[in-house]
Amino acid sequence: VGSFLFLGPTGVGKTELSKSLAALYFGGEDRMIRVDMSEYNQPESTQRLLAPAGQEAGLLTAMRMQPFSVVLLDEVEKASDDVLNLLLQMLDEGQLTDVNGKTVSFRDAIVITTSNAGADTIRSFIEEGYDLKDFSQEFIDQLISDQQFKAELINRFDEVVLFRPLPIAHSGPGAAERIGDDLDG
Repeated sequence: VGSFLFLGPTGVGKTELSKSLAALYFGGEDRMIRVDMSEYNQPESTQRLLAPAGQEAGLLTAMRMQPFSVVLLDEVEKASDDVLNLLLQMLDEGQLTDVNGKTVSFRDAIVITTSNAGADTIRSFIEEGYDLKDFSQEFIDQLISDQQFKAELINRFDEVVLFRPLPIAHSGPGAAERIGDDLDG
């Protein structure tokens, strides 16, 4: 359906927005498949992602069971290069093939990849008075030049979304409720 890269500091709502999209588009927050990419930081991690049905509860097993879902690949900057190469394939072709040669489609899913990479840069730009729209491309170019992301990965996403830091009053435990109260009031 679509692929997005959500960039921003911790605690700004990237995961909450993903849950909301799962509820809105697919009927419930339980329609979100979350993968903690920090658990895939070794080259051999690709085998866990590509495990065949019944062998291990990896991403492909979850997608076979629930093809209409939001796939949240959380903190992608922590994944190994081999895992990122699989992500390139998934975003480019809309599918992955398990170790037994069986193909799993991602074409009916919304793929959301999150990252905290560059969070300090976003904060600095905001503190200097820039609007996110004004430095979006410059920021993405900087992430590429700093080798935090490969250009070919960034270019595979349908959209890159930058999240601004929350004001202190809206951060921490219960932030979603406080923001909702402010919007209602």
